Amino acid sequence: MRDNFFDTDVAQRYDEGSAEMFAPDVLGPTVDLLADLAAGRPALELAVGTGRVAIPLAERGVPVHGIELSEAMVAQLRAKPGGAAVTVTIGDMTEATVEGRFGLAYLVFNTIGNVTTQDDQVAVFANAARHLEPGGTFLVEVGVPILRRLPPGERYAVFDHTDEHLGIDEYDTATQLMWSHHYSSADGTTYRRSSVPFRYVWPAELDLMARLAGMRLRDRWADWDRSPFTGRSTKHVSVWERIDA
Repeated sequence: MRDNFFDTDVAQRYDEGSAEMFAPDVLGPTVDLLADLAAGRPALELAVGTGRVAIPLAERGVPVHGIELSEAMVAQLRAKPGGAAVTVTIGDMTEATVEGRFGLAYLVFNTIGNVTTQDDQVAVFANAARHLEPGGTFLVEVGVPILRRLPPGERYAVFDHTDEHLGIDEYDTATQLMWSHHYSSADGTTYRRSSVPFRYVWPAELDLMARLAGMRLRDRWADWDRSPFTGRSTKHVSVWERIDA
């Protein structure tokens, strides 16, 4: 089983640290698109976390089941209004299984990058496909690697710089590994550091993982509002459909 970087301390601060992801203009289009793809069928969220997406999706009438590695994150979900409506299986999304078949599986907010080997990322796609009913879809939201912004030989890119938070991404282009380093402060003087490893992945690489799992690309957008994906897009929301003979 993979290392758990979302323990009790991180879980308790997780929603506060990603407050912008709860904004109506972010969460609204997210839930709208997922509800459309589910079309009333059950949905499976890989890495369900604290229920940021699962709870409002369940409130839209979509039965939602989650898989989550961190029991501490699930405890935060359970403490929220509506959290009891989301059924959760504790386990690694590369291999944990859930009874039944789903019309939609999804993985949001760059979480495919938390899986830090290519083999395990392939396993995530295979596990998602196993849970889909014929014609079901798998959606992933993830950023496009920003390597084109890095000068040759440079490893670091600042992605956030405020009095309360300094965020720096570190890239190793030889391995596709990266680390997000966070320096957070409540008083502007004393900083707490945390670092989380990722494996960045290209859209075409994800398409190949999907093909290996018996799925093919159906749609790719630049964001949840279904805007066109272009060479200037900083992230993508991609949907693959299970292929059935």
